[in-house]
Amino acid sequence: MATDMNRVILIGRLVKDPDLKATNGGTSICNFSIANNRTYVSGGEKKEQVSYFNCLAWGRSGEVINQYMKKGHKIGIDGHLQQRSWDDNDGNKHYVVEVVIENFQFLNDKNSGSSTADKVKDQFSGKEITEDDIPF
Repeated sequence: MATDMNRVILIGRLVKDPDLKATNGGTSICNFSIANNRTYVSGGEKKEQVSYFNCLAWGRSGEVINQYMKKGHKIGIDGHLQQRSWDDNDGNKHYVVEVVIENFQFLNDKNSGSSTADKVKDQFSGKEITEDDIPF
């Protein structure tokens, strides 16, 4: 059986704080949405379009995102699209398309005060490491 292509790469900012839950089996799942801005020119005028994407991160990835990311933080995500459906109490069918995250990168700028590097300590000295200490 052939496998079709299903790949998504996005950069955006969290619309609200992530929501971490656990399945009945104890697996962590983090839900969040990102806003993605696209600039284009139409009729000689520069315009901006904002799209919103629901995202899911399973297991340790979801726990890390929940721990370090907050509303407004910038993140790069790589994953695939998944469609789910369910019936509500009135019998209405609902559909949602989500990005299931396979890889991610925190992209907060140095001055935001919210980078993960701000929270990292050297494992030997216990000294806090900031982005200024990183040589590259």
